[in-house]
Amino acid sequence: MMEFSTWDILRNLLLAARWTILLSLVSFLGGGILGVALLFLRIGRARAGRIFARGYIELFQGTPLLMQLFLAFFGLGLFGVDVPAWLAAGLALVLWTASFLAEIWRGCVESVAKGQWEASASLGMGYVQQMRHVILPQALRVAVPPTVGFSVQVVKGTALTSIIGFVELSKAGTVVTNATFQPFTVYGLVALIYFALCWPLSRSSQILERKLNAAHRHH
Repeated sequence: MMEFSTWDILRNLLLAARWTILLSLVSFLGGGILGVALLFLRIGRARAGRIFARGYIELFQGTPLLMQLFLAFFGLGLFGVDVPAWLAAGLALVLWTASFLAEIWRGCVESVAKGQWEASASLGMGYVQQMRHVILPQALRVAVPPTVGFSVQVVKGTALTSIIGFVELSKAGTVVTNATFQPFTVYGLVALIYFALCWPLSRSSQILERKLNAAHRHH
């Protein structure tokens, strides 16, 4: 039987971690773009748009991500569409991420004082001008810490994609364990790599939140 050093195991896991990082970035950026569209529907004046956005958010937040991954991977197969694991993983995570980001950002927009709406309306601004020049710049500052904080959940969420065969960090951990018969070493290193990815994001979210609260107190 071949002997595998800790370095060999770590090297293989780090190669797989690239896919975890890439999938996290695609999910977060794609989810962010879709989340902005959902946000505007959710807070817009069109009733149909508000109903659609609310239904979308409740559907994706109210069902397990694991089930969404299964549906993306196997559901399209029922219609004869062959979906690669990476595409199903990316699609499911983008749709899931968008539902949470839209709701986080809605809370931030609604946290802007009502007086800001009234003051900008008294200056003769229309709805779009109010959003662009007054409301969104203030909401954006409030939104940064929870948005960065949620990115940690996206990184962790990528681990579930191993169930449909996408080879990211946790799937690589299983493969390497089967080859080396060293589960403690392998999963210990997997945990350390996840920590190295998530801790800086979590920490920066806390720092941004403190800075934001300090800025509010000074005003």
